[in-house]
Amino acid sequence: MTEILSASSDGITRAAALLRGGALVAFGTETVYGLGGDATNGSAVAAIFAAKGRPSFNPLISHYPSAEAAFEDVRPSSIALELAAAFWPGPLTLVLPRRPGSRVSLIAAAGLDTLAVRVPGHPDALALLTAVGRPVAAPSANRSGRISPTTAAHVLDELVGLVAAVLDSGRCAVGLESTVLDLSGARPVLLRHGGVTAESIEQIAAEVSLGGVGNGILRSPGQMSSHYAPSLPVRLNATSAANGEGVLAFGPFAVGSGPVFQLSETRDLIEAASRLFDGLRWLDDEGERVALSGIAAMPIPDVGLGRAINDRLRRAAAPRPGGG
Repeated sequence: MTEILSASSDGITRAAALLRGGALVAFGTETVYGLGGDATNGSAVAAIFAAKGRPSFNPLISHYPSAEAAFEDVRPSSIALELAAAFWPGPLTLVLPRRPGSRVSLIAAAGLDTLAVRVPGHPDALALLTAVGRPVAAPSANRSGRISPTTAAHVLDELVGLVAAVLDSGRCAVGLESTVLDLSGARPVLLRHGGVTAESIEQIAAEVSLGGVGNGILRSPGQMSSHYAPSLPVRLNATSAANGEGVLAFGPFAVGSGPVFQLSETRDLIEAASRLFDGLRWLDDEGERVALSGIAAMPIPDVGLGRAINDRLRRAAAPRPGGG
């Protein structure tokens, strides 16, 4: 049975005790809800993979209450120190060389010599991490490849009975996963767009290049081609809706007869980012109710947070492994 805990002192104490005991606890951050497990406990981390149905070669992000705690497990470069000072706590994940003797289990890092680390910018998450006293591995609290959760109810929709508890911190403010920046090589590589824009990062770390999967190695979460996927097929850059399609709208749209979810009537990218996963989830649910054939997603400007939104939409639209 999954406990639903309020983000009170008692709720956080209970959640921390469960995590220290090897159980899984979902908790809210400013980005999305994370499926937390003790990152030092290989069995707990394996349970995360099992609950999500997640490929074991996809590494997890370890979460910490402070930069100082994170840097006990990784070796920060001078740029990493500057970025941490600028964006932590906040929606930025840094991939850095693993320190010898790091507490984080190898399974959490998929056996790599690097770790993905973050200090989340949510007071409830920070209080929980402080109470746990250990790094917490926490991918998004949903089944692998499905839409990321931005409320406790979303977590329960998919993981009830698979996790010990959900710490309910309300709706996530950002609504997109963290930006992931690889600082383990000679130059910074942006592996995933997210809550911190590339433009903001480039003010500190010049000449950031866009990365992908090198030699088949996934350095961070969010690098699989088909990810964040609803059950319905997604059609990108739609300017009209076909019969039987639901619409993921961004501003005014000449809609057909299908259901419409408006990301932002005023074309505000921050509002759209915070509503993206809600929209995909709602349209997917509507598809079951009224037998939709697909989702028509309106064009999103590919700037700032629009890059992260488009990244998620491209992954949602990508062919499923083994599919056509």
